[in-house]
Amino acid sequence: MELETQSEIVEGFLKGLLDEMGLDARVVSTIDEDRLSVEAQGLNLGLAIGHRGETVRAITEIARTIVQRKSEGEAVGSMTVDVGGYRERRRTFLEEFARNQAEAVLADGRPRALEPMGSADRKVIHDAVGEIEGVETESEGDDRDRRVVIRAVAD
Repeated sequence: MELETQSEIVEGFLKGLLDEMGLDARVVSTIDEDRLSVEAQGLNLGLAIGHRGETVRAITEIARTIVQRKSEGEAVGSMTVDVGGYRERRRTFLEEFARNQAEAVLADGRPRALEPMGSADRKVIHDAVGEIEGVETESEGDDRDRRVVIRAVAD
């Protein structure tokens, strides 16, 4: 299934879901190479974002499942769903937080174990810290308790 068809399906699903939730939003999608992004834009969309983005992540997984079922597993490319720009705000926050934590590790040499987070958030942390010389990251723990640890690079 081509990305254009996936876009129509996901836009319809997201608009219908938001309507049922009583939320007023404009749903738009963009296709960049092999990546589909669908975003709900509007005010007061917190209900569809949820605590720490849990609801928007669940909406994304449901949208992926719908596309996979309708395409019988033949969907091309990748897809993200965002609500109210949450994902970009979260990425920006995590990058700044990671840099601050890495600087603290460099200052006192003590490792920092961050709160448990999902794989997408951990990747943002790993990537941001990876650009800073003298520190490294490692994921520790299992499932919902998996967290990033930032530590100084041993000489």
